[in-house]
Amino acid sequence: MAGEVRQPIDTRSLERYIEANVPEIKVPLKVKQFGYGQSNPTYQLIDKTGAKYVMRKKPPGKLLSKAAHKVDREYRIIHALEKTDVPVPKAYCLCEDDSIVGTAFYIMEFLDGRIFEDPSLPGVSSQDRTEMWHDVVRTLAKFHTVDPDSVGLPTFGKKSGFYTRQIATFAMISAAQAQAKDKETKKPVGQIPHYDQMVEIFGKEENQPKDRATFVHGDYKIDNLVFHKTEPRVIGILDWEMATIGHPLSDLSNLLMPFVLAKSRLAAEIGKGNMAFKSDNPDGLPEHDQLVRWYSDAARWDPSPDMTFGEAFSMYRGSVILQGIAARYALRQASSAQAKEYGSRMAPYGELAWDLIQLFKKEKSSKAKL
Repeated sequence: MAGEVRQPIDTRSLERYIEANVPEIKVPLKVKQFGYGQSNPTYQLIDKTGAKYVMRKKPPGKLLSKAAHKVDREYRIIHALEKTDVPVPKAYCLCEDDSIVGTAFYIMEFLDGRIFEDPSLPGVSSQDRTEMWHDVVRTLAKFHTVDPDSVGLPTFGKKSGFYTRQIATFAMISAAQAQAKDKETKKPVGQIPHYDQMVEIFGKEENQPKDRATFVHGDYKIDNLVFHKTEPRVIGILDWEMATIGHPLSDLSNLLMPFVLAKSRLAAEIGKGNMAFKSDNPDGLPEHDQLVRWYSDAARWDPSPDMTFGEAFSMYRGSVILQGIAARYALRQASSAQAKEYGSRMAPYGELAWDLIQLFKKEKSSKAKL
């Protein structure tokens, strides 16, 4: 998965920093770049002994938003969770000195396991597929039950008003992203379909779930997990830049997006593997509601009454994330080789978020009549 370096760094400067600050890593280094990492460029470092490590850094150039690319937050929470039974890679160092490799970065352990881009988990047995998904929700519940105070992060986020804060943050980010112009065509990325109407509905407190305060990952999904090489279990959670304290519904909703996408009117257009999540083709894939029950049992609270709101918001949030990829591609700051393809899904995600909002409104109306 690691190959050609698309965004070069000063390897000699990095080696000098490591030699002075990270004695576990032996220089000189071989440097490769991973194909994944839509937001923060991600590199594989191979030291003199052949040991492998991973470096995550902020992208180069002027950034569209100060709220994104928080590698310092990634480092803080990974380092804090090392004290728990939540599976995370060991974090070795955080460097916020831009003079070393151009932007802030941190280095963590390389987890030698399996990463699946396709959430249907191809190439594994039906039995393992079921158990892997079961462990995914168990792992999420385990993470959500960690008390931020117990690992020294009581101020990692606010403990109320999560969705209201998310709306404000994404509004600021989306406004900047929409104005980004392609370096060649000069065409702006543009606004997400139905954006203003969606924000209005999500912003009403009477529409939002009752507050809960746990750690949240911010982008918990199959391709941000590392599975054991042979066993059906999670050995690591990656990509923590959007982690905070907030509502755990947001992580569960994001995880279950493949099930929602499979039943949508644009299922064939976005996200490979999603069609495998149709109920008539299980092949070891648990049903959406079964996963909610497994999560509920492990986390000790029932998210089911708020799932439609959560999934509508996750689709909206996904459209903003995809808009960001489109904007970084427009400015030629994208760290992933597939950035153009991912960015093109911004508008379909916006349309599907709007569809889910209509479903949410119908469900709310039906409840009001009871």
